[in-house]
Amino acid sequence: MSNVKLNRASLSSAELEVYQGIAIANVSLVDSESRAREALEVLMSAEVIGFDTESKPTFLKGEISTGPHLVQLATDDRAYLFPISPAREITALKAILESPRLLKVGFGLGNDRSALKSRLGIDVANLLDLGAVLRGPDHKGTVGAKVAVAHFFGQRLQKSKKTGTSNWSNPRLTERQLLYAANDAHVALLVYRAWVRTREDRESPATDKS
Repeated sequence: MSNVKLNRASLSSAELEVYQGIAIANVSLVDSESRAREALEVLMSAEVIGFDTESKPTFLKGEISTGPHLVQLATDDRAYLFPISPAREITALKAILESPRLLKVGFGLGNDRSALKSRLGIDVANLLDLGAVLRGPDHKGTVGAKVAVAHFFGQRLQKSKKTGTSNWSNPRLTERQLLYAANDAHVALLVYRAWVRTREDRESPATDKS
């Protein structure tokens, strides 16, 4: 896969238009069998979906995370959030994540696959970490969603540290948490599509105008 060299220095301006993200009306919390069936049907009909997870943060030295506590999956116009707990049925989630046909894309997925395997016995298949594929040859580490949104959309992605480090194991998530989680998966899909278009434009033969 070819990389896109992102000019990080030019993407730091606070004057960029704020990225709006997905609307709460298009976010579904998968907390029942009927919603799990709906999510399975919609997500499995796609070719690629956005993917991310959230975990309750650990603060004590030596404390082991019990996450993920939430799994987020998104199509172009909808996000499905799967709460994880011993009481939750994960058959639909397992089928989606283990599908070798369905591409899952996201940012910073280094620990997600191992955490899902160790805690839930889910072997995530066909996973693409955008943070790795978008980095340029002179860039170490991974590219984050903020840099990617600025580069591809010319917008500023706002991410609340307070919300990001909130209690994701809470059975009653706030609207702010729902939107934060949904956008993590949804923006990854939109960035992926923009990246694919960029590659296609770059690789297509130039039009002969003579």
